[in-house]
Amino acid sequence: MIADEATLARLMAAAQKGDKSAYNVLLSEAGLWLERYFRRRVPPHQLDDLVQDVLLAVHNKRAAWDRTRPFLPWLAAIARYRWVDHLRKVYKHESDLLGDNDAIEDSEEEAIAARVSLERLFVNLSDKQAEVIELVKIEGLTIAEAAGKTGQSESLVKVNIHRGLKRLSALVEKAE
Repeated sequence: MIADEATLARLMAAAQKGDKSAYNVLLSEAGLWLERYFRRRVPPHQLDDLVQDVLLAVHNKRAAWDRTRPFLPWLAAIARYRWVDHLRKVYKHESDLLGDNDAIEDSEEEAIAARVSLERLFVNLSDKQAEVIELVKIEGLTIAEAAGKTGQSESLVKVNIHRGLKRLSALVEKAE
């Protein structure tokens, strides 16, 4: 049986006065109430620990309960705060377990499809424009490195990139 508000309040008042048997009944009834409260909020294997954590908090805070106020909202507030603390601890622990190999990776098919699309667009550019866009924008080379690799001057590399990207942009806008 889970006691009602008035019974729980009477038991807590008696427990505050030092009645050990009333306190034992209060903890037992509060434990049943907490099990129902947490049953849909946490996995079954975490239920007992969380209930015990709240009962310990009730024990530590029992002198703070005001007899003129209802008991169940006081208990529910403690339970809610302990539940939130529990969730923070669980999710922090789970995020610590994630390694670098759990990161989302692009699939090989997507990379291949992107490369094919890029090659189709590059057909519309001059060879020099496609080459410097590939080197600078895709491979990440500097303008100076691309100039050295292609034999073009740095200013010509910049011009070819600018004109090539402008042409690609126009092609994409036209396709839409």
